[in-house]
Amino acid sequence: MKYKVLLVCSFFLFCTYLQAQRTVWLDELDLSKVDQSAGDAVARKSMWNTPLIIAGEKFKRGVGTHAESFFRIQLDGKTTFFKALVGIDDSAPAFELAQASAEFLVIGDGKILWKSGIMHGGDKAKDINLSTKGIKSLLLRVDHCGDGITGDRANWVNACFEVKGKDPVAVSKKREPEYILTPLASNAPKINAPYIYGARPGKPFLFTVPISGARPLNVEAGNLPDGLSIDAQTGIISGTAKEKGTYLVDVVAENSYGKDTQKLTLEIGDKLALTPPMGLSTWNVFGDDIDDAKIRRMADAMVETGLINYGYAYINIDDGWQGERGGKYHAIMPNEKFPDMKGLVDYVHSKGLKIGIYSSPWVETFAGYIGGGADTRDGKVVNSSKRYGEYSFVKNDVQQWVEWGFDYLKYDWITNDIAHTAEMTYLLDKANRDIVFSISNAAPFALAEDWSNLTNLWRTTGDIQDTWSSMTTIVFLQGKWKSYAKPGSWSDPDMLIVGKLGWGKELRNTRLTPNEQYLHISLWSILAAPLLVGCDISQLDDFTKNLLCNNEVIAVDQDMAGIPGSRIFMDKDEQIEIWSRPLSDGSQAVGLFNLSDETKKIAVNEEMLDIKGKFSVRNLWEQKEKGTFSGKYSSDVPSHGVVFIKVTKLD
Repeated sequence: MKYKVLLVCSFFLFCTYLQAQRTVWLDELDLSKVDQSAGDAVARKSMWNTPLIIAGEKFKRGVGTHAESFFRIQLDGKTTFFKALVGIDDSAPAFELAQASAEFLVIGDGKILWKSGIMHGGDKAKDINLSTKGIKSLLLRVDHCGDGITGDRANWVNACFEVKGKDPVAVSKKREPEYILTPLASNAPKINAPYIYGARPGKPFLFTVPISGARPLNVEAGNLPDGLSIDAQTGIISGTAKEKGTYLVDVVAENSYGKDTQKLTLEIGDKLALTPPMGLSTWNVFGDDIDDAKIRRMADAMVETGLINYGYAYINIDDGWQGERGGKYHAIMPNEKFPDMKGLVDYVHSKGLKIGIYSSPWVETFAGYIGGGADTRDGKVVNSSKRYGEYSFVKNDVQQWVEWGFDYLKYDWITNDIAHTAEMTYLLDKANRDIVFSISNAAPFALAEDWSNLTNLWRTTGDIQDTWSSMTTIVFLQGKWKSYAKPGSWSDPDMLIVGKLGWGKELRNTRLTPNEQYLHISLWSILAAPLLVGCDISQLDDFTKNLLCNNEVIAVDQDMAGIPGSRIFMDKDEQIEIWSRPLSDGSQAVGLFNLSDETKKIAVNEEMLDIKGKFSVRNLWEQKEKGTFSGKYSSDVPSHGVVFIKVTKLD
């Protein structure tokens, strides 16, 4: 009898154990929480929606992702095991698969539990069998290994949890509240960067001196080139400079609260864009849903919000303005959304702003509008597609843009090539107007020297998205372009993804957290990248306006020396990086970047900075002196955040 009772009890306990311990598959979780730099995570397929295949072996269960990716999972401490096989999916084309490399990491409560090492396309899947007892937070991460993301389609196959307590739950990174670091600007006038501007002689000149402070203002400029004058109320310098030369202009701005003076260097010669362009581009806000009224509204907002007072100067129309070929030059005419293009351009200029236009050497643009190529001598296109035509009409188009009065061109196609770039460079150089020349997108690095010689800025990447994975994948791969960027020629990691955006859909706030937005702007400034806002600036909230209007951060981006920054330290396991940029006054702008999910103390030392002795530190976002230091400076840096400082050697 006792034996039977014991047997029944044992059977009951065994059944209870079986009931308590169960399997939860990774592909059953909410994959919308996965943050990845390309495409979307897909259940039971590769991210390309093909069968899960690693080194020729097919799998029925799993999740297809793409480096760089972050999959955050909340556990209750009672999940016992995580099991999976990982590897690079076979679905990429052969030339991409040959370039593929990725590392899979499992991070529990902030500590690395498992790393695959660098894996390549064609490698056999690697096995994961990890105890997760006591762990509350699990991060499945795929790293791109610092060589780009081509072919990095990364699979977590046969991935599952052994669970005793609550089911694992996919989660997004917790979003901290918005916080403002930068003090409000003084009512007294402050002349802000850029402090150098380039233009060609004999061509229309327009530059608004960026001045913050209360209005009304009185602005004077001494030693202007012959042919130029300044509007004393607005600070707009206009006219036509007659002679080449370097002119040191003495600018004085005064109001009832005080006075400021500043040297402004005007280089009247052969170069434009002596500092990275600043302004707005419409694509990330409106997509191709643009019209005359929206452009006017953006121009109005650039002035009304005060962005113009901090150097933001361009209102750039992206894809979607084009109608049919015709008119005086048989050029691309605007569609019905732009009934008076010349009137629109004049309106933007009247605000002291410049305006940009969009085109492509293809017969059809990315958004499906007419481009600069055609299939017949009279400009007709047979079977529109994203390709070159037999005939080029870009000369006609440039003539029309000049007559309208445009100041900037975004020329967009893939893969960027020398022939079409050089054709446009030649035409713009001959034009009777200064037009900054930007090419897009994903310019091949092998031709970096050519882009530097032929263009004012070149896109180094595909389109940015407002996610942590997209932004960091792009920006932390920019270092290789450093030696090719210089005054007049800038590498472009794409637009700023802050504020309200939406790509033509219903506008929403950026998905970047406040910490990530501070990091984003800091990195663009260290890289000497264009600061082209991609949001609706007529709806700026206080946080975003403060973020965009820190004159000390902007001064780093617009530094006259034009030397981009670079990485001086990296700890991959700790996920921290330190970048430094030399500035024209002999100081350095230094960013302490924390890419991890926890607050980290980061130290920069004199060896990294290549200085000896004492140095001062100023926090650029706070605009506050931090003191004098020797040996090193350290600071707590929030998760996905930055401490951005200016380091000055003391004698």
